[in-house]
Order: sequence, then structure tokens, then C-alpha cells
Amino acid sequence: MDRSTTPDFREFAAARGQHLVRTAFLLTGGDAHLAEDLAQEALGKLYGKWRRVARLDNPAGYAQTVLVNTFLSHRRRRSSTEHVTDTFAEAAVADSDPALRLTLLRALGELPPPDRAVLVLRFWEDRSVEDTAHVLQLSAGAVRSRSSRALTRLRAVLGTELDDLARS
Repeated sequence: MDRSTTPDFREFAAARGQHLVRTAFLLTGGDAHLAEDLAQEALGKLYGKWRRVARLDNPAGYAQTVLVNTFLSHRRRRSSTEHVTDTFAEAAVADSDPALRLTLLRALGELPPPDRAVLVLRFWEDRSVEDTAHVLQLSAGAVRSRSSRALTRLRAVLGTELDDLARS
């Protein structure tokens, strides 16, 4: 790799790295360590193609696409030896309602990875249906129907727990 591209990539990674980790955290259902690994793997893939990626209109959008695809391929790997647990990394949260946040993260973690990816892209990343469809390589109609089914599953997983938290 040409050394002249390295500073540009370093600036990009410094500027977008935390955003990638936060998105990965949601995709993984709250697994901070896996989120960091996925973000690092996505950045590693970008580094190898940085000359081409840097010329794109939206390198940050491309990075998000690489991250989501890395997450989905990680879930498909049969050789993965990591196991999901019900514990979270110890970190300070500046959230006004940590119980609600943990409940939503737990519920997201119980959804299948493709459903999680759709919900995170559509509602956390606030992407359009078309943009989400492009990232996940689905049709816009498939994104709409998967979003609807995923929200229904999320509501079923949450049950009355969300209503109870919203009232308190």
C-alpha cells in the first residue's frame, strides 16, 4: 500500500471509528468486545481498499456497509468460538434511563441477526428504506416487510416489559 494514503485513512478511522463501534454494539445486541472486533475488522477491510474507497462520494456510508456485512458474515461463520452471554461490559452510561436501554439491548440480542441489522440501520442509523436495501442487498419491499416483522418480533420479545419501563 502506498504510504501517501495512510494519513488519510488514519484521519478517517479516527473520525469514524467510534461511530462504527456504536453501530456494531447495537448490531451485536450489546456485546462491546465483539463490537470492537467487528469495527476493527471492517476498518481493516477498508484499509486494504482505501485508494478506491477514498474516491467514493460517501466513504462513511461504504464503511457502514462493510461493517454490517462483516457482522452478518460473522454470524454465519460456523467456526466462531465466541458465545453470547447475558453480561455486559462494565462501562459508565450517560443514559437517562439505563433500565430501558438494557431492556432494548437484550431484546435486540434475541432477534435474528438480519432482523437486528434492518432495525439498527433503519431506526438507529436513520437510513432510508432504499439505503438500507442497498446495504443489505435486498429490495426496498423486502426491507419494509423485514422491518415490520422485526418490529413485531421485538414487541413480542419485550411484551409488557417495555410498557412497565415507560410508565416508571
